[in-house]
Amino acid sequence: MATSVIQYVLRRLRDIGVTDVFGVPGDYAFPVNDAICNEPGLRWIGCCNELSAAYAAEGYARIRGVGALCTTYGVGELSAINGVAGAYAEHLPVFHLVGAPNVAIQESRALMHHTLGNGEYDLFRRMSEPVVCAHAVMTPQNVAYETERLIAEALYHLRPVYMVFPADLASAPVAGEARAIASPQSDPDALAHVSEVIVEAIDKARSACVLPGVLIARAGLQPALHELIAVSGLPFATMFMDKSVLDETHPCYVGMYDGALMQPEVRAFVEEADQVLAIGTLMTDFNTGAFTSRLDPARTISIGKHRVRVGDKTFFNAELGDLLKSLTSRLSRRDWPKIAPKRLGKATGAGDDKIDAAALYPRLAGFLRENDILFAETGTTSMGLGFAQMPSGANFYNQTLWGSIGWATPAAFGASIAAPERRVVLLTGDGAHQFTVQEISQFARYGRKPIVFVVNNSGYLIERLLCREPGIAYNDIAPWRYSLLPQAFGCDGWFSARVETCAEFDQALEAASHAETGVYIEIVTDAYAASDLATKMHQTFRKLYE
Repeated sequence: MATSVIQYVLRRLRDIGVTDVFGVPGDYAFPVNDAICNEPGLRWIGCCNELSAAYAAEGYARIRGVGALCTTYGVGELSAINGVAGAYAEHLPVFHLVGAPNVAIQESRALMHHTLGNGEYDLFRRMSEPVVCAHAVMTPQNVAYETERLIAEALYHLRPVYMVFPADLASAPVAGEARAIASPQSDPDALAHVSEVIVEAIDKARSACVLPGVLIARAGLQPALHELIAVSGLPFATMFMDKSVLDETHPCYVGMYDGALMQPEVRAFVEEADQVLAIGTLMTDFNTGAFTSRLDPARTISIGKHRVRVGDKTFFNAELGDLLKSLTSRLSRRDWPKIAPKRLGKATGAGDDKIDAAALYPRLAGFLRENDILFAETGTTSMGLGFAQMPSGANFYNQTLWGSIGWATPAAFGASIAAPERRVVLLTGDGAHQFTVQEISQFARYGRKPIVFVVNNSGYLIERLLCREPGIAYNDIAPWRYSLLPQAFGCDGWFSARVETCAEFDQALEAASHAETGVYIEIVTDAYAASDLATKMHQTFRKLYE
């Protein structure tokens, strides 16, 4: 039987690591939906809405390196576009499959449902262009070539792509064939030259520090960078977006670098180093401590995925993976100066004491285990654990750049589908949770057993810290009974609790650590229970806004 257009695409996505497609069905997308459900080795993962499906696909891509999302034309894809934009900003290859009206309808400019009623059928693809790195309308004639091109583009840029399937063409047989496009190769002479320049700079340095960035994780190059660190003995610090890219229990780890906001000893170590190797880092506002970092360009070597800057010179044609291997073979081990990383500190409070930031975040840090996957929601919750040292093999995920609140709940669900063998811990705030809380039901639906912590501080704390009038009405939210939600969402048998005191919190954590079911704990705090990082970050940001 001939391979159809959609079957060709799905099989190639399966080849590169996609075994689950998140989405919401729709009539224009039925041929695509049917093919996903019927394709061996693939699974349809339904979500409550398209935005959550996009977040889930993004969370999945953080674990697997790639993800896939399926929506219907118009209303479905526009619901998902915010999540796709987040994947673009955060450098995550997500394949967005869109089912569209058939060709005859489009060419007749018929006034169909899910359109704007103007006969234009290319509008939504054009709306998606800024948040994807490539796009195509898939036909029998072009599907083989375009699939290979879009896979190559997504993996080269580490960003989403958009694939639209007219309903009558999705099931049509493929006409043509194409070979996979080879990954870009470094020019041997350029690679040798830039390697020599970097090695010479490091050899001359009396002190040095590596800043491993999120692009290392996105490209799956953590093993290569770990080997480089092991061979050279170079110390490394991480910035907020890059937390846990390398194992924080490694003897070469010196702590979190956040500009002038936190840990002055780490700031001094990094900024006073003779050479700083920023490898795959993005100098965003959160990464630079609200732009308070002071890295001397003359002493900073910036290594990107496809280019390198040393001082005032930029080098091309040296790919990141190739360069890491080259440097590993050329650098010799030295006993570099280091400092010991600081931990978050001991938890305060006991008995009937209320739960404040000093009681909350150290307890959560102590709860984490090796190899955990932690999703911490954008805002004060993620900042509270930003300076906690992660256990060996554990991952810390936060949507640092795009910062769309509500992201963490469905993204954690996507990660639980991607890595069912690992424990997933979700930390979110009440304001963010209200955006996408219904996705808790999907954990139970698909047999996942997350540990969910919801910080109930009666509103948008991150906004209270930013705005001129913290108590203003728009920072308030509806008072929910969060601990009762798992039952309403079909999470039968889950351990659920609402805690207001340190003793209650300790008891709940003990129960959660031994639970064989999903866990959902509502943690009640004061409306202004913010960590030091959140307070300092937003004092700085408020100055920027004034």
